[in-house]
Amino acid sequence: MIAFLFPGQGSQRVGMGRAFAEAYPVCRDAMAEADEALGEDLSGLCYNSPEDKLMLTENTQPAILAVSVALDR
Repeated sequence: MIAFLFPGQGSQRVGMGRAFAEAYPVCRDAMAEADEALGEDLSGLCYNSPEDKLMLTENTQPAILAVSVALDR
């Protein structure tokens, strides 16, 4: 059996996932897929947003999930 444990709210920080997206196309593609699914620039929010905007629950939850899925892939 394999289990994946993803981090929860409180682990977010501006810049999360950026180094992996720059280094690994599969991570970049996963973040682009999340952007498209949500109809917004979630990757930009993760990589460059003001910290207070990323800390909002409505932004934090999808951001952590998207980065976690990108890293899993």
